[in-house]
Amino acid sequence: MKFSHSFSVSAADIDEQKHVNNVAYVKWIQDVAVAHWFSIASERIRQKYTWVVLRHEIDYKKQAFENEEIVVETWVGEPTRISWERFTEIKRGADLLVKARSVWCLIDRETAKPARITSELKELFQ
Repeated sequence: MKFSHSFSVSAADIDEQKHVNNVAYVKWIQDVAVAHWFSIASERIRQKYTWVVLRHEIDYKKQAFENEEIVVETWVGEPTRISWERFTEIKRGADLLVKARSVWCLIDRETAKPARITSELKELFQ
C-alpha cells in the first residue's frame, strides 16, 4: 500500500545553490512516513507506539527548485521483529528526484524501548 503527499517547494527549502537543500529531502522523507502512520493507525495504537529512524539511505538524482510541485510517495518493505524498512520516492512530474530506503524501529511509548511488531501492525500496512 503506497501513501503519497504533494506540495509546492517553499523558499525555506532552498539553499545557497538556489535548489532544494538535502536536509529538506530528509524532512520530507520523515514527514511522509509520519503522515502515513497517522493515516492508518488508530489513536489507541498511536498512543501505545511510536517510531524512530535507525537508518536513512538516500540517492539524490536531480535538483528541485522553489515553487515546483513535488510528490512524495512512501511504502513499507519487510519487517523484522522490531524494525521495518520503508521506501520513499520524491518526484517532480515524471522526474525522480530522490530515492530512499529507511529503517524504522517501533518503540513502546510506556517503556521507551523497542517493541515487537505484531500481526495487528502488519495488517495495517497491507
